Amino acid sequence: MLKVLVVDDEPDLCNLIAEELAGEGHDVACATDGAQALSMATGTDYDVVLADVRLPKVDGLTLLRQIRERAPATDTIVMTGHANIPAAVAILKEGAFDYLTKPIRVDELGIQMSRLETFRRLHRDLADARAKLAATTTEAQLIGHSPEIQRLIKRLTAVAPSDASVVIRGESGTGKELVARALHEGSARDAKAFVAVNCAAFPDTLLEAELFGHERGAFTGAISRRVGRFQAADGGTLFLDEVAELSQAAQVKLLRVLQEGTIEPLGSDRTIPVDVRIVAATHRDLRKEIAEGRFREDLYYRINTIELTIPPLRERTGDLPILVNHFIRRFSNRKTPTTGLSWRAWSAFEGHPFPGNVRELMHAVEHAVLLSGGGEIDFEHLPSAITGAGRHPAADTETILPLAEAMRAFERGYLLRTLADFDGKRAVTAESLGISRKSLWEKLRHHGVPETEGTEPQVT
Repeated sequence: MLKVLVVDDEPDLCNLIAEELAGEGHDVACATDGAQALSMATGTDYDVVLADVRLPKVDGLTLLRQIRERAPATDTIVMTGHANIPAAVAILKEGAFDYLTKPIRVDELGIQMSRLETFRRLHRDLADARAKLAATTTEAQLIGHSPEIQRLIKRLTAVAPSDASVVIRGESGTGKELVARALHEGSARDAKAFVAVNCAAFPDTLLEAELFGHERGAFTGAISRRVGRFQAADGGTLFLDEVAELSQAAQVKLLRVLQEGTIEPLGSDRTIPVDVRIVAATHRDLRKEIAEGRFREDLYYRINTIELTIPPLRERTGDLPILVNHFIRRFSNRKTPTTGLSWRAWSAFEGHPFPGNVRELMHAVEHAVLLSGGGEIDFEHLPSAITGAGRHPAADTETILPLAEAMRAFERGYLLRTLADFDGKRAVTAESLGISRKSLWEKLRHHGVPETEGTEPQVT
C-alpha cells in the first residue's frame, strides 16, 4: 500500500483517480493546486505525489523541486497531455519517477503504482543492507540474509572451530575461497597462515614441487631452494581449490602426505612434519567422480569429514539487493559516490540468471560504477552480458544454445534495450515495436520484468 497525494486542478478527475487508487488499497488524498499540494506534502509523509504538469499557483516543475527539498523520501509521477510531453520529460530529468499521459488509463495507473511499490521496497532493502554492512569487519564475511545462505553460515560456524577437513562444493563464482577463509578465521588456527593453491593451475611436473617444495638443482630450472605450500601453511590452513582436477598420480602423493603428516621436498631425503588443516573445494560431484574412476575414494574420505555446499546466486535472489549495495560501496569513488540503481538497472539485474554467480555480479557492479561516474547507475551502464547488447546469444563462442533459447535471450535483450532508449516508457516502447501495450507487458513479465496486466477503460 502507498500513501498517495493526487494533484489536479479538475476536482472531478482528481476524485476519480483517488477513488480508483483507494479501491486498490492505497491511502489517497487530493489537492487542486500546487500551493495546496506543497503544504500537504510538507506536513505529511507521502510515498508518491501524482501531479499534473500544469497547475495553478505552483507549476508541476516547481512543485517537484520543492518536494524534493522538503520531503526527499517522496517520489513524484507527473500527468500530462500529449502537447506537454516535453515538459514532462524535463521534470523526469529533475528526478521524477515517471509520467502518465492523459487521458489516464486505469491499467497504466495500476502498473505505475505496482512498479513504484517494488522500487521503494528495493530502496528499503538497500537501506537495511547498508545498516547490516556497516557492521562488517572482516574480508571473510559472508554477505546475505536469505535462508539458503543463513543455513550455510550456521553450518560453517559450527564446523570452523574444529580441525576437521572440509570439502566446499559450489559452482564457479559462488565464493568457495571466501568460505574457506571464513573457516580459517573462525578456527584456533587464525593466527597462522591461510595458504591457497589452485590444483588445476599446475601440471603434474610442477605440482609436487609447488605443494612440497624443492631443493636447489632438484630439477631443471630449480635455481634455488623453495618452501612448498604445505610447509608455508604449517600450523594454519591449506586451501586446495579445484581438488577434483588432480591427476591420479598427484592424488596418490597427496594421500600419502595426509596419512603420514610429513612431506619430503623434491631433491631432499629429509622428512618434514607438517600440521595443516585441509580445506578443499570443487565444482564437481566427487561421488560421481569416484564412481567414474577419476577420483580416489580413500582420498575422498581423508579430505571430506564435512561437506559444505554454497547455493548459486539464482537460488538466493533475496540476497541480490544486499550484494549489490556491498559491491557499490566497495567500488564507489569517495569524491563522486554512486548512490544506487535506477528501476531499469534493477529490472535487468533481477532478470539476469548470473551463470557466473557472485563473481559475475561483482564485476558487473564494478563495470557499472566506473561507467556511471557517480550518482545513479542506469541501464546503459551495465555490461552487455546483462543488457543483452553487443552480441547474439547463439554466436557465443563458449556455448551454442538451442534455437528457442537463443531467440528468447535475443528478444529479452532487444526489449530491454528499446525500453531503455525510451526512458522506460511502456506505451512509447510498444508503439515503436509495433505491438500493443498489453503484449509488451506480457513479454516483459515473461522475461523476468513482471508487470500487472489490465484492459480496463480510461479515466477521463
